[in-house]
Amino acid sequence: MAPKAEKKPAEKKPADEKAPAEKSKAGKKLPKEAGASDKKKKKMKKSTETYKIYIFKVLKQVHPDIGISSKAMSIMNSFINDIFEKLAQEASRLARYNKKPTITSREIQTAVRLVLPGELAKHAVSEGTKALAQEASRLARYNKKPTITSREIQTAVRLVLPGELAKHAVSEGTKACASLQT
Repeated sequence: MAPKAEKKPAEKKPADEKAPAEKSKAGKKLPKEAGASDKKKKKMKKSTETYKIYIFKVLKQVHPDIGISSKAMSIMNSFINDIFEKLAQEASRLARYNKKPTITSREIQTAVRLVLPGELAKHAVSEGTKALAQEASRLARYNKKPTITSREIQTAVRLVLPGELAKHAVSEGTKACASLQT
């Protein structure tokens, strides 16, 4: 037992000596640095955009009392990504066939009619048109104007369509308005 007793005070003394030094200089910084490096690693991860929140919102509109598992949500997200990719490819192909450098709403609408079957295509086109009209109308009410201007339509397009697609749609709309005015 004597050797054990000797080891304990010997271990405590260096620990006691290190503890105040760590607390005053590096003790407080080490946990922050370790936590900061963990946070930086988390922030540096590539964020993946998903449709999960939108899928969940639609599910709750249709069936408020039903939930969805994470695996089923992942499958639905993959399904939507696949449909989006098919529509984008078809719209791109249509623009190339017509020798146009941009994808307009007309190509998107035609791609929807070609990719989606029957009634589903009709509903998708009408829902897309309705979403644009509602957004333009909401913007007009927000700006307290009785009429919808081309500016509100542009803003609605930017809010409804993603990224580059919105830019192309706005530029095509601007070209169309310019050609009508001349």
